[in-house]
Amino acid sequence: MTTTTTPMVELKGVHKSFGAVQVLRGVDLTVGAGEVTVLLGPSGSGKSTVLRAINHLEKVDRGFVRVDGELIGYRRAGNRLHELPERLILKQRNRIGFVFQNFNLFPHMTVLENVAEAPVSAQGRDRATVRTEARELLDRVGLSDKADEYPRRLSGGQQQRVAIARALALRPALLLFDEPTSALDPELVGEVLDVMRDLARSGTTMVVVTHEIGFAREAADTVVFLDEGRIVEQGPPAQVLDDPQEPRTRAFLSAVLH
Repeated sequence: MTTTTTPMVELKGVHKSFGAVQVLRGVDLTVGAGEVTVLLGPSGSGKSTVLRAINHLEKVDRGFVRVDGELIGYRRAGNRLHELPERLILKQRNRIGFVFQNFNLFPHMTVLENVAEAPVSAQGRDRATVRTEARELLDRVGLSDKADEYPRRLSGGQQQRVAIARALALRPALLLFDEPTSALDPELVGEVLDVMRDLARSGTTMVVVTHEIGFAREAADTVVFLDEGRIVEQGPPAQVLDDPQEPRTRAFLSAVLH
């Protein structure tokens, strides 16, 4: 029996240019609630721009983005779109966790303060309750013993796990990851991917830009291959990674797997 539910993420006909450079050329993408979608593709293919369009860090030139049925960054009046005021865009972003390549932790705050800050300042939640939740999240990412440390005392892998806990503290409907392991030393990559696998198993909706093919094979429901701003191929990992139909997908995978 199939049930029709609202997709958690929906991009329709999304175009984006920076000056004369077309970065996205009509991207259509749907991500169901509880699904993990991995975006693969060569550098400059538009993967990160797709992520940034989902939470309106980049305004799209044409098309639209919806998260959980809600238009992101705009309201519709008749057949026109009007950009929302910044405070409403920020409110929308609070439901979309974003884990960046370079951690972006506040150096003057402890680990616990980094995780607890946004739910209090951006969502107005009770500080004592949030701090309790923050400790639980640090435990979940294996860092309960680091709550009172400052970021400079942590390894890159530990900082990225704090960044994941910080994103989760907002209780987001969706988590976006932009190459979360690319700034890490190779021996630290596994500890971050382990946390991400755990999130995937727990039913967190995730859109992940990564070159970690093993993670894509193991954790993704859908793998999407982009090139030159277009989706070239998408499907289950076994299909896209092990039996790609498109020459560009095959060429990319043979380059990254050898």
